[in-house]
Amino acid sequence: VQLQASGGGLVQSGGSLRLSCTFAKRTVGLYGMAWFRQAPGKEREFVVSVSPSGTDAAYTESVKGRFTISRDEATFTTDLQMNNLKPEDTAVYYCAATPSGWNEAPSHNPGTYAAWGRGTLVTVSS
Repeated sequence: VQLQASGGGLVQSGGSLRLSCTFAKRTVGLYGMAWFRQAPGKEREFVVSVSPSGTDAAYTESVKGRFTISRDEATFTTDLQMNNLKPEDTAVYYCAATPSGWNEAPSHNPGTYAAWGRGTLVTVSS
């Protein structure tokens, strides 16, 4: 499984960005998707995950109400819409995939994920 992430950039506090993660080639099987992030000097942390069906999602508390994950199976893309961004959201964001049950948002544990995209940098200025 190969993933490609894009959409990072520089934005002012309160602004919005949309990240996209695409399977590099058509992939057979059911994969739950997730976004993690890693700020300078910190460990990689879970942000959100979504089930293969797209119906079950799990968010870390700090982004609830601001971030929304969605997936489009026609384009094999999972997007992360980030609104009301804060300086503490500054990090390199990574998408990841793991086999998962149809309606099951996958784990918060990064060790669960075998496939990772390259990171995309999000910088939020105050």
